[in-house]
This record gives sequence, C-alpha cells and structure tokens, in this order.
Amino acid sequence: MEDGAKKDIVPDQQTGQQTNTEYAIVSESRENAQEIFKAAANRLLDVNHWEKLCGSMSADFKLTDQDGNEIERHAEKGDHFKIDIPGPGGVEGGGYDWVLIEKIEERIDCENDIESLAIRVRPASNPNTKGNEVAHFFNEQATSSFVVERRGVQVKAGVYGRNEKPNAVIKNLVDKIRNAIIAVSAFAGISSSQWQNLSKGLLEGEKP
Repeated sequence: MEDGAKKDIVPDQQTGQQTNTEYAIVSESRENAQEIFKAAANRLLDVNHWEKLCGSMSADFKLTDQDGNEIERHAEKGDHFKIDIPGPGGVEGGGYDWVLIEKIEERIDCENDIESLAIRVRPASNPNTKGNEVAHFFNEQATSSFVVERRGVQVKAGVYGRNEKPNAVIKNLVDKIRNAIIAVSAFAGISSSQWQNLSKGLLEGEKP
C-alpha cells in the first residue's frame, strides 16, 4: 500500500505509540472489486454512520463544520469529528473528543491498477469554544489515518495511528487524569477492536 494514498497520508512515527489495523478481501473479479472499493470510499467519507459499521460499544462519530455545527454530508478537509467514546467525556471538549480533518487524499494509478482514498485527522481544540487547548485524550502530535484501497482484485481498508501520546498538557486536572486513563486503555488495545470492526465494515457494510 506504500505507493497508494497511505504513502502520503500517514506521517512518520517519531514518538509515542503507533498502531496498524487492516482488513482485506479478494474479489472474484476486477469489476466486483471496483464496486466494493466505490462503496467503501463512500462509507469512509460518511463519518456520521461509522458507528453502525463498528457495532455495539463503539464510539459515536459526528461530522461538524469548522465552527462545530453538526452537518449531514460527506467529510471534507477542514471539517471536524466530535467523538463520543464510551465512558466519561472531557470537560474541555464539552463531553467529546475532537479531531480536525487535515488532509483527504485520493489517488488513481491506472498503470498499476490501483485506486485509493484516505483521510487523516489530528486532535484539535473544541470549535464550539474560544479556547485553544486540544480537546482529545491524545496530544496534537498524534494522527489517525483511515485508508481504503483497491489493487486489482484485492480491496483493503486500514486505520493507522501514529505518534500517540496522552494529552497531559491540558490545564484541567480532571481532563488530564481522564486523558491518561483513556490513552493507556487505547495503548492496551481496547480501541483496536473498534478499528478492526470499522475496517471490516468499510468493505462489507453495516452489521446485520
């Protein structure tokens, strides 16, 4: 996948933890693989329905504009996600963890029969307030990159976390403790099942 969108969307690992979660299927034909990829790309951009792909006990994802207003459309660069994870929410984030979509990358390589779409997000401040503190359990160095890609008859979806460290610089003590607990839980692999379910759901659709 290194010559697809992942090459330009996933930053180098420099500090903290990294995670890689992938799910792939091999189709019976190129035409069917193209259909699967097209559907997966639409699901990737439809952030408001990610929870249905992840299944029960998943975080709830809502797409907002740059001012924090919930919106019903495909994701665009400059939008935010507000994320309601199971458990107590952060004070700074108004009960949510916030990320900014800083890049969306689409690539088509006809020569090698590859097409891909990727979204990269980074922890951000709460756009509903005038504060500038990062409202997320990871600090602003962390990124999450969501990628779907077709190579011939194979279609793959993946989530790639980089430079993941707890957000310990926030002033609110309650949030600081909460961030440390949730970040450790994420490092321990609790979030990996969610990303595995999302990767599979992007390719196969909602669970029955």
